[in-house]
Amino acid sequence: MDKIVRGIAANGQIRCFAIESTQLVEEARQRHNTSPVVTAALGRLLSGGAMMGSMMKGASDLLTLKIDCSGPIKGLTVTADANGNVKGFPIVPQVSLPASPQGKLDVGRAIDLGVLTVIRDTGLKEPYSGTINLVSGEIAEDLTYYFAVSEQTPSSVALGVLMNRNNTVNKSGGYIIQLMPEASEEIIDILEKRLKEMKPVTTLLSSGHTPESMLELLLHDFDLEITETISTAFSCNCSKERVEKALISLGTKEIDSMIKDGKPIEVNCHFCNTNYKFDIEELIQLKK
Repeated sequence: MDKIVRGIAANGQIRCFAIESTQLVEEARQRHNTSPVVTAALGRLLSGGAMMGSMMKGASDLLTLKIDCSGPIKGLTVTADANGNVKGFPIVPQVSLPASPQGKLDVGRAIDLGVLTVIRDTGLKEPYSGTINLVSGEIAEDLTYYFAVSEQTPSSVALGVLMNRNNTVNKSGGYIIQLMPEASEEIIDILEKRLKEMKPVTTLLSSGHTPESMLELLLHDFDLEITETISTAFSCNCSKERVEKALISLGTKEIDSMIKDGKPIEVNCHFCNTNYKFDIEELIQLKK
């Protein structure tokens, strides 16, 4: 089962999050029919977004991560809430690239140069929005940089997606370690050294590690306390009713034009790739 765990360590000087997201990333792959490098990119952003969403306080708070880039993927968008629900889509689902020099899926090249925008909608008049230039396109490093620059929170983000030979998702997950303002120099030094020695997320997950044991590896002697475990899943709240409301909001003139065309229309949800069909009779009903 996919889940997010959150915890504290070193008497509150460290807060931490970890996720296993294999099933939700495989669902995203199936829904969008993504090629391996796009699955890896979207999977990393979904994993990071789900953990960042779980940091929010309000049940109706929403977090959006949006990458606009010059690479062949063109862009990715992920939305997450505080309850472990996450959804997302790539602009270009099929991208084929040679492996990186390390023999891995070249996510950095698929994304290349661009910007990451993080939008937090907490129900206030204006959502909070922060934008940074991408530092590598590898996503984990970009989120690490975002936390440092936009939220002034020293963080370490690790994300990974391992594919099977048949291009389904084998393992996916990651962790976020954050230092609180009162963190001592000693703890910072130990943590930095340990993070450098940590194996990649996909190596850890495929050797049987769980979100809890990944955090335990890093923070075992810092009195790690897991404070919450929540399930996480790819979840889209679109429905035919919501699409109907969107069509009605276009106005009578626009609906009349669709009816005049005499053909059924199809509306696609970007996030989950579900198609909603409306025949002429249904379009006429929308005007009533």
